[in-house]
Amino acid sequence: MIKTGAPMSSKPIIVALDYDNADDALSIAAQLDPQICRVKVGKELHTAAGPTVVEDLMARGFDVFLDLKFHDIPNTVASACKVAASQGVWMVNVHAGGGKKMLDAARNAIDSFSGKKPLLIGVTVLTSLSQPELTEIGLAPNLPAAVLRYAELTKDARLDGVVCSALEATWLRDHFGKNFKLVTPGIRLAEDAKGDQARVVTPVDAIKMGSDYLVIGRSITKAKDPIATLHKINDDLKTMEASA
Repeated sequence: MIKTGAPMSSKPIIVALDYDNADDALSIAAQLDPQICRVKVGKELHTAAGPTVVEDLMARGFDVFLDLKFHDIPNTVASACKVAASQGVWMVNVHAGGGKKMLDAARNAIDSFSGKKPLLIGVTVLTSLSQPELTEIGLAPNLPAAVLRYAELTKDARLDGVVCSALEATWLRDHFGKNFKLVTPGIRLAEDAKGDQARVVTPVDAIKMGSDYLVIGRSITKAKDPIATLHKINDDLKTMEASA
């Protein structure tokens, strides 16, 4: 069953276009369907291709998650959020580690935008971090407490939700309720290798745990038939929802 009891989000799959050039990213996008997925533009692609690739993807009908994890002084982050909103992106994120003043500035910047406002999401603890690395930076042994604190800062600043591991989604959902969006990277198909993600789950399990949106990269983009893989994941999620 779905943990929240709430209906599954519309178009829960976000395909990560993690490329170092626009041609490859747009080539994969051409093999996808904006009616059944969204796309993510991260630091690598945005650094290589700039805002033009975001515009090209939106022109093809895609909702774009701009995954740049803004983390700077409040004024700089606020200005960056305004620019992202003016581009028309669907979702943008900031790092909760920047603190309450920075998060407030980001929220106020989005609220002051007169057009359609993107979802504003806070990043908690990166899913790529292993236990030894968490210990190294002082977040272990109490990782859940660190994630919860970041999420509380995000909620207090009136952001729309957080990026988190699906392994944390169940108790974050219980703590913050069904309207707080949970965006989960580190999603892999059962037959896939983990890659550089230390904390991973399958798409169906992630939704069952309470995730709203699933960021999926290589499982789709490196597949022999990306659109067939995308359809299969969507079909699996619909089957799960129907049986819940």
